[in-house]
Formats: sequence, structure tokens, C-alpha cells
Amino acid sequence: MKKKWIWEFDNYPNFTYDKEELDSLIQDIVFLQGSLSSTVSFVSKEILEEKLKDSYADEVINSSAIEGEFLNRDSVRKSIAKKLGFDRYANTDYVTDGLVNILIDACTNYEKDLDIERIFAWHASVFPTGRNNKGEIINIGLTRGHYEMIIGGGGPKEVIYYQAPPHDELFDYLVEFFDWFNKTEDSIIKAAIAHLWFLIIHPLDDGNGRISRTICKYVLARVEKSYYSKIYSISKTIYENKKTYYEVLEQTTGFRIKENPLDITAWLKFFLQTLLKSLQEAQIGLQYIKEKTSFWDKHRDKELNSRQIKVLNKILDSGFKNFEGGLTKKKYVAISKASPSTATNDLKQLLELGCIKQTPATTGRGTSYFVDIDC
Repeated sequence: MKKKWIWEFDNYPNFTYDKEELDSLIQDIVFLQGSLSSTVSFVSKEILEEKLKDSYADEVINSSAIEGEFLNRDSVRKSIAKKLGFDRYANTDYVTDGLVNILIDACTNYEKDLDIERIFAWHASVFPTGRNNKGEIINIGLTRGHYEMIIGGGGPKEVIYYQAPPHDELFDYLVEFFDWFNKTEDSIIKAAIAHLWFLIIHPLDDGNGRISRTICKYVLARVEKSYYSKIYSISKTIYENKKTYYEVLEQTTGFRIKENPLDITAWLKFFLQTLLKSLQEAQIGLQYIKEKTSFWDKHRDKELNSRQIKVLNKILDSGFKNFEGGLTKKKYVAISKASPSTATNDLKQLLELGCIKQTPATTGRGTSYFVDIDC
């Protein structure tokens, strides 16, 4: 029978890739990791805790959304606050509790080896009722007992996008994976390969995608061993590029024929680009926080009303350079809900206090203002 899927080829799992094509991406990531670590040191503990809760929520929500399951953000944040000890008595949902538990376990207990017992524990947390969101019964604590195919379309247009290894051979495939995982030095490339490799094996009834992304975060936490490893979400960036994510997996695992069936360069490149973007977004978010903190340090003694504070925070939270068109009276009214005359007085006072500056070459009704971090 003609071989098609990546695991069917004789040299599997000896994956190959073009290192030169990835080197510049890796260098950019390493540089940004260092920069992010430095930025974190200038941010207060309270702000970092909020950033941590946000990034954990992003990871849990988006990893589930990739699989078509949409969670309530407030529920996820309550589960995070409870698990981290910020609110031990929060009224939480057992589904979001479970998803939060596996992420925090991966990000904090990263010194432990990975084994089948840990995978099964994570699996039980993903499906605390023993059923998935479609109501289907899931075999918790067991590998799948059936052939697994990823199928799209229907009827005569049905397409098999991927077929996983036979269920009666899963033990050998998993032993090979765990042996490699626990003996291989932690690196960004290892995180990418582990993510892919677990998806290739597809050992569980359901939840393989979420657990593969948890394994990825687990490796990254082992690599970074720092607080900043917890303040970005790779699943958020994957979800934003979900179509490409699945296309690259199809290209890598055998749906699309390629010259070298074990070449995973395309996957690694996508993964590294995704990680880089996730780190960049985290860095931008922290930069906004630094700018906001710096601004209020300079203006904390100014007597501002609640409307003025609300508008200034709105600009600072979006990044003062990103507030398109600057601050106008019309925008001030829209944000603060003040009357036009009150808005005029508020803006005049902000100018006098040095909180904002008038944008050059704007006058009359077209007058706009900007928050100057250095003012």
C-alpha cells in the first residue's frame, strides 16, 4: 500500500528541517525574550499579576476556541483567580477550573518529567464530566480504542485530512515520544516539535489539540524559567491564524504531498513566527503599561475629575501613539459622556495642567490633542 501519512514512512520520527531558514527567526525570538524579561523587571507586582491573569485567560479561551468551544471570559478569570490564590472562595465553573488547572500545572510544575500519567491527568481536567461539548462520552485515563481520522466535508465530498497511527500501536508511539521528550534538551524547536509530534500520534479520544498546546507551553516554561513566560499567549496568535495553522499541519503530516515526507520546516517556521508575534504583542502591552505608569507618576498630584481620568486611561491603554486622529472634543464627549461645553472646559484644564498638548496645525473644530509621555 502506498505510504501517505508522516508516521508511515520508514525513517519516522527522524524529522528533518532547514536550520538556515529558521536561524533569523530564532535569533529574533531570543532577543525579544531577553527584552521582555528586562521590561518585566520595571513593572509592579500588582500590574504583573493582572497581566498574568489576562494571558492565562487568553491561553485557555483561545486554545478551546481553536477546537470550536467558546468559553466565558469572566468564568475563566474567576477560575484563574481561585487557582492562583487571589480569590480562594470564588464561585467557579468546573469546566474552566479544569482547563485552568492544566495550564498552570504546565507553566509552574515544569521541572517534572512528562509521562502518560500526567497526560491522562490533564485529559481528565479537560473533560471533567467524561463528555465533550457535543455530549459524546470520552474515555478518560485511556488511549483511544479506535482508528482516528480527521474528516472534512460530507457525502461524496468527504475528505480525509489526516489519519492517525493505529490504536493498537499507540503504546510504542507514546514510549518513543516520551523517551525523546525527557532526554532532549529544552529549546524553542523542541516546543514546536513536541506540539506537532503529539498531534501526529493523536492518542486520545478528544482533546489532543488542547493538550498538544499545553505541552508546548510546558516546554517554553522550561526554556524560559521566568515570569515573562507566563505573560503571553501563543494560542491567541494561533487562533488569529487558525486557517494557516491547519493548512501547515496538513502540509506537514501528509495530506499534501511533498518531496521529503519527514521535512517539518514549514511547521517550524509557522510556529516560530507565531511565537515571535505572541512575544511582540506581550512586549507592546507591557510598554503601554510602562508609559501609563510613567504618565501617572508625573501627574498623580494633579486634581483631575473622573471624566478626565477615564479619557486619559482610554488613550494610555490603547497606546498613545495608536489613538488614531488624536483626542478631539467629539471623542472626549463619546468616551466621557460629558456635554460639549463640559468637554471644552475639561480639555482646557488638561492643557493648562500639561496632561495633553495640542496637535500642531490643528485649529477650530478640527483641533486635536495628544498625550505626551514626556510632558
